[in-house]
Parts: sequence; C-alpha cells; structure tokens
Amino acid sequence: MTELYHTLNRGVDRREIFLDDQDRFRFIHDLFEFNDQQPAGLTVRSFDYNMLDLRSPTIGSDDKKAVKKVRELLVEIHAFCIMKNHYHLLLSPLVEDGIVQFMRKVNIGYAKYFNKKYARTGALFEGRYKSVLVENEAHFAHLPFYIHLNPLDFSMPEWREWKIDNLAQAQKFLQDYHWSSHLDYLGKKNFPSVTQREFLTKYFDSEGGYAQVFKKRLEGMEKEANIGIGFANLADIALE
Repeated sequence: MTELYHTLNRGVDRREIFLDDQDRFRFIHDLFEFNDQQPAGLTVRSFDYNMLDLRSPTIGSDDKKAVKKVRELLVEIHAFCIMKNHYHLLLSPLVEDGIVQFMRKVNIGYAKYFNKKYARTGALFEGRYKSVLVENEAHFAHLPFYIHLNPLDFSMPEWREWKIDNLAQAQKFLQDYHWSSHLDYLGKKNFPSVTQREFLTKYFDSEGGYAQVFKKRLEGMEKEANIGIGFANLADIALE
C-alpha cells in the first residue's frame, strides 16, 4: 500500500517566506530539482525563472538552453500548495528516508536562496517540518481537497467551516491561483513535471474524476453552509 504523508512547514515567527512570484516559482522549481537521489546541485545559484519550463521534463541551464533532466526520485509529490508563510505537500517515499532527504534539500536550498536574495541571516523556517502519516480513508479523502482549497484563505476564509457563499467565485479564484497542483489535476498544464499524479488520478477516476469530485465538494460547501462540518479532523497538523 502506498504510504502518504501530509508534510508542511511555515516561516519562523510566522513570517512570510514567499514575497513575490519569483520566490514562489523558485520554491516550485526546488520541488522539482531536489526530488533526486543525486546530491543537490543547486542551492544559491541564481537563475532566470522566466526561462524555466516545468511543463516538461527539462529545466533551463545557465546558457538558457533546455537540458534533459534524468532523475531518480526520492519521493512522489502527489499534491502541493504554497501560501504566503507556509506550504503543504502530499508525499510518498520511494526510498528509505526519502522524505527526510527530500525535505532537507528543499528547506536548506530555499532558505539559502531566500537569505541571499533578501540579505538576511538565520533560520527561515519554524523548526523541523511536520510530516503526518495518513492512516485512514476519511483523512485521505479530505486531504487533497484541503491542500488545494488553502488559497481560499485569501478570499473566502469561511471555507474552513465548510461554508462558501458563491460557488462560481470560488472556482474562478482557485483556477486563477497558479501556486498549487490543482490546475494540473484539472487537466490544465501548470507545473505537471513537479507532481506524480497517477495515484490520485486513479483514485478519483473511480468517482467520476478529480474535477467532478472537486466540484461536488464545493457544491456541498455552498449548499450546507450552516452545517458546521469542515476540516477540523485535520487540526492535528494545523498551522494556525
């Protein structure tokens, strides 16, 4: 059986750790670059994020030519979302200590980039990342949606209480938010090279597909706005 872990971390003192689109793109690039059993080859090195195309298995090189990136993955990244001061990942290890190795490279690499860019020193993240094993079907059934719904904090924070007032507005907001794997699951190329989506896609296909299931979840939140059922069962790893 596939082991699934909800892995997350936030900025020290709850500070914002993604200040602009370049930061967000850099972190997503790092999810791709560091998911490799080979030693990390990129930490502080600067790059032109406009030249990087994570829609294919290539990355931009220093001379702005696309080069083939052959990787031996440490983890499967099933889903991700980055916010202003934290991130969420849904991971499965592919090798022993795969998550430990991957998260060490991602957190150290991004912290070095961030500290150099903003001329700061010291820890960027609030201690060691959290990683919680998904142990039951109910937890698993909610988790991909919980991760992909996080951006609604910016416009409809009541979603956490299973409430939304405008289904169309919520759908549009999430489709305009590029810093998660949600669009790739909808079949819209965003950062498809970063994630390994076969496991979740197969699971949701049995229920009509991810897009259909996600829409039904949002419809349920709109219709049952006062039912008081939300994502409280995920509070064990809440960042608030």
